[in-house]
Amino acid sequence: MNKKEELAKLESEMAADTSLPLQPANLVFGEGNADCDVMFIGEAPGVNEDRLKRPFVGRGGQLLDDCIKSIGWKREDVYITNIVKRRPPENRDPLPEEIEAYKPYLTRQIEIINPRIIVPLGRFAMNYFLPEAKITRDQGRAFRVGGLASPKLAEASEGGRLVVPILHPAAALRGNEMMGMFRESFKKLPKIVSGEFTAEATVVPSATTVPPSVVDKKSTKNGSTRSTDSTGSPQASSQPSQSYGGQAGQARLTTRKAPPKLF
Repeated sequence: MNKKEELAKLESEMAADTSLPLQPANLVFGEGNADCDVMFIGEAPGVNEDRLKRPFVGRGGQLLDDCIKSIGWKREDVYITNIVKRRPPENRDPLPEEIEAYKPYLTRQIEIINPRIIVPLGRFAMNYFLPEAKITRDQGRAFRVGGLASPKLAEASEGGRLVVPILHPAAALRGNEMMGMFRESFKKLPKIVSGEFTAEATVVPSATTVPPSVVDKKSTKNGSTRSTDSTGSPQASSQPSQSYGGQAGQARLTTRKAPPKLF
């Protein structure tokens, strides 16, 4: 089977799975290019998505389409889906048990598509991959994440898969500052795909967890790495690694002085 056929089979399996929560809401499986480089993942469908059975079709979806177009891409070039595939009542946040129930299907969806880059949209989607990250601090940064819920995913690309969290379009619509952050983060995506911008943070399996320190591209005068501590304040560090929470258990954040070109 090709990727489109595999995705169609997976969608049929989901539709037949009566154990999944949030039924009888419509199944919003996802859409786009099964051979894409970039996969956008939100948290859950809204009222418009439930009605049309398509992800990101409301005001937030229009903004997402506009930003995709602004960097020279088209919606059909990428793949768009959500962690939870049905709309929670009253558009509430997905519950942990709902996320857990849909997790195996998202894992298989990612395995089939095998994108170079995953772009989580919003806090819930970001924390699915980076549990200790903060959306306003870490959005727009590139992380290399290993063990994305499945050994098969971790093996898909050397050292893990790139994850670039971005604000949710609905959050960007709330004000000019958030909108600016949202659009600026989008501008980085073509450079990340082309390899001009590489991840300086690698999240790999580890046995300990401490407050995260996310590596920035700046350096101090003495050559040490400038990072951001858990409060968002800049700090200089010459340490080769920091601990970081990851989705597949716990993880370590490893900084690289000269990260290799990715693509």
